Amino acid sequence: MNPAFDSAVFLNNIAQTTPQPYGITVERAEGVYLYTPDGKRYTDLISGIGVSAIGHRHPKVVQAIKDQVDKHLHVMVFGEFIQATPNLLAQKLASLLPESLNCVYYVNSGTEANEGALKLAKRYTGRTELIACRKSYHGSTHGSLSVSGNEIKKQAFRPLLPDVRFIDFNVIADIETITTQTAAVIMETIQGDAGVRIPSREYMQAIRKRCTETGTLLILDEIQAGMGRTGTLFAFEQFGIIPDIFTTAKAFGGGLPIGAFVSSQAIMKCLTHDPALGHITTFGGNPVCCASALATLTVIEEEGLLKDVEKKGQLFESLLKHPDIKEIRRFGLLFAIDFESADKVSSIVEKAKELGIITYWFLSHPYSFRIAPPLTITEAQIKESCEAILKAIDNA
Repeated sequence: MNPAFDSAVFLNNIAQTTPQPYGITVERAEGVYLYTPDGKRYTDLISGIGVSAIGHRHPKVVQAIKDQVDKHLHVMVFGEFIQATPNLLAQKLASLLPESLNCVYYVNSGTEANEGALKLAKRYTGRTELIACRKSYHGSTHGSLSVSGNEIKKQAFRPLLPDVRFIDFNVIADIETITTQTAAVIMETIQGDAGVRIPSREYMQAIRKRCTETGTLLILDEIQAGMGRTGTLFAFEQFGIIPDIFTTAKAFGGGLPIGAFVSSQAIMKCLTHDPALGHITTFGGNPVCCASALATLTVIEEEGLLKDVEKKGQLFESLLKHPDIKEIRRFGLLFAIDFESADKVSSIVEKAKELGIITYWFLSHPYSFRIAPPLTITEAQIKESCEAILKAIDNA
């Protein structure tokens, strides 16, 4: 065994997040596949939990990274030096987003994007109340955890942020909770970790209307649902609304760590004074990560990856017919597949792994397993994967 892949080092010298890590050994990755040192191939149906939306090591992304590495790496903290790739990425984002979302603050992850968005909303409005949704997930740092809806995950880390209220997702009556005391409503455009919970268009438009009426900023977290996963580049396009602040990460970087919160220049400017450096990050806007993100957006656009998302999603759904499946919830290529128990799901995930298929469960809804493959997955790969999943269900 190559000592670089020693499982004892992984278990003893790398901090563990669960008592039972997934535990496959990865030597290389390409497209929808991961490979172990002994050559076993796995089909990645979860895109590294939403990250590799255009597949692993897309050649245009790899080339963009190499080109930037040949120029320079980190040179200064965020917001001080003018650099080509952060500039070009911001320009590209602004061209793709609605006109009011024209100013980007780069960070390093999804939870950092949400932390920045919460601070921005409180600073801009001068209010302290935050409203979030039950069963939501916005990250694991203190602020993001405070507005996440899973009490089991939160209890050991209290006290968290004060003045946070929770409403039920997709329940129009609860919208009256939003008042002129509310700084921001933060919500996932589609709840991911809760098991792919899809709101109605009516609900989303009512939320937008109420926020506008009360001067409340609407923060839409698209860290899982964005970047083409639903069939449009941004999931909020599906509902005919525009947030005041938009957060992105995961697939945004094409495999490298980058996140962002995006708003209008008028709103974002309040972080520059009283105090100056109202938000700051050392590595936000890293030029190599920005080069990767820019290449990712270019690939999605130039290769027309959005046009077949719904077709591929429908193919998955048509093939995944089994009497043990209780429900399938899907939007584009984002799936939650429900079973009778968490134990059943855990067994299916394990059996699928044995068959070379990577699926995974949801933290807040263990009765489902997730499918969120690279948008580049082919029909042949979908059919092969579904055959293996049905076999895993039979053997679970």
